[in-house]
Amino acid sequence: MSSVLDITLAPFGRKKIEWVKSYMPVLEIIGSDFCKKKPFEGLKVAMSIHLEAKTAYLAEILRDGGAEVYITGCNPLSTQDDVAAALAAEGLNVFARHGVGEDEYKEHLKAVLDCSPHLLIDDGGDLVQLLHGECANKTSNLIGGCEETTTGVHRLFARMRAGLLHFPMVDVNNADCKYLFDNRYGTGQSTIDGIMNTTNLMIAGKTVVIAGYGWCGRGLAMRMKGMGALVIVTEIDPVKAIEAAMDGFRVMKMDDAAPLGDFFVTLTGCCDVIVGRHFDMMKDGAVLANSGHFDVEINKRELEARSVKIFDRRNNIRGYRQKDGRTLNLLADGRLVNLAAANGHPAEIMDMSFALQAKSLEWLVQNKGRLENRIYPVPAEIDRYVAELKLKAIGCSIDSLTVQQKEYLEKVD
Repeated sequence: MSSVLDITLAPFGRKKIEWVKSYMPVLEIIGSDFCKKKPFEGLKVAMSIHLEAKTAYLAEILRDGGAEVYITGCNPLSTQDDVAAALAAEGLNVFARHGVGEDEYKEHLKAVLDCSPHLLIDDGGDLVQLLHGECANKTSNLIGGCEETTTGVHRLFARMRAGLLHFPMVDVNNADCKYLFDNRYGTGQSTIDGIMNTTNLMIAGKTVVIAGYGWCGRGLAMRMKGMGALVIVTEIDPVKAIEAAMDGFRVMKMDDAAPLGDFFVTLTGCCDVIVGRHFDMMKDGAVLANSGHFDVEINKRELEARSVKIFDRRNNIRGYRQKDGRTLNLLADGRLVNLAAANGHPAEIMDMSFALQAKSLEWLVQNKGRLENRIYPVPAEIDRYVAELKLKAIGCSIDSLTVQQKEYLEKVD
């Protein structure tokens, strides 16, 4: 049971999946273990995640571990139709198509929940939202789920604080082997990929304004600096602002940065980071991009209201002609530029993130009936296991404490 654009695209999607598998050795090891143990035998897994080659590999590993997998996208522009077709051709239940409208996007989310899943993988929190609302009747089998990204975790904690979280969730986003690598190195590289592939413009010598200095923002700032950009950081957190300043970046308010930037990139997980008054001050030709989960960080409604002409300039670039003749350029309709206009994070990075997802689902099954309706961190032993496998895969080794060193560290003076 699937709904994809064109099943004949499957061979092209299969090539993409086979390519990334070659560079995801940690997930391969875990997948081999799952094939033997079948930890998800008889269970249904619902996934809402950026549907591209690396996530497809994760879905197939869960399938090989015994799960009946139901999968959709978590963003209307990040689904790759050939990859969706490849999964459908393998018998997975796929409900996804690139470029769907809001109504069809929601119908796809509801379709994966119609199975009354035992386990969830959510990216951004849309499945969890539905399971606490319109699809609350689909939770009868639910053991728990995992959340992949910062925005989804923010939504989860808001729900938990309000006493409105009705099943256990694992916060994968804040595991060491996720945010230190996926958020920082993955977002840094893939966001630049999206911007450069779309615009074909020079980074060196340009002023890049980065909104948000969390792990995603600092990863992008580091990469942009390395490519010769002059980087400005905007922040609301004084501690992160100090970090940015001490890392060598200019720190100021968006009101002050707006006239200076050639490129603007939002990575905050919040709304209305760039709004009307900022558009009024920007240079002719300024490029606007977002790497936050939802398309709310750049206020498109206020941008449209100020424009006398809106026109497509090239694939994934829309021009907004202002009354004074300036043109501002919005990439990927303000959605995740690294996925809507590129291929997402590198395979080697997602190898760790998806290994955490897979092992966290296994942990939920092992602890069925013993967990409270709250957010759990990824267990430290899973984080360490994934790190050890990754180190081995990249040919690195580390020292171990001797008995004397352990005794020294545990000694009470």
